[in-house]
Amino acid sequence: MLWNPDELDSMALTPCVYETQWYVKQGKLHLEVRARSNDMALGNPFNVFQYNVLQRMIAQVTGYELGEYIFNIGDCHVYTRHIDNLKIQMEREQFEAPELWINPEVKDFYNFTIDDFKLINYKHGDKLLFEVAV
Repeated sequence: MLWNPDELDSMALTPCVYETQWYVKQGKLHLEVRARSNDMALGNPFNVFQYNVLQRMIAQVTGYELGEYIFNIGDCHVYTRHIDNLKIQMEREQFEAPELWINPEVKDFYNFTIDDFKLINYKHGDKLLFEVAV
């Protein structure tokens, strides 16, 4: 989990991801993430990316190859207030996914800094605003 249970009372929303399962099989580090709920407009893109980056970081510092990444969602939903902007987003030009570069010299997880990450060839459309559901 990427949140601190001791901080639950001060959070506006309870985090959706409640469990991660890590396993090594045939020299590859696999990750399965379980979310109780996931807002497809806002939460899903963030959660899917953040756990994929975490898997890559841990694979790098442990020396394992990158394995499968599975993201399971219990309640996958779209809020009514997001529908119009999601339709706009789906009709827009699609771009190739950028490449995530992680500094290969970092061998200790706790030594990573923001400067050790770069998105290469990141392209995006105009900004769309989605209201956070609380």
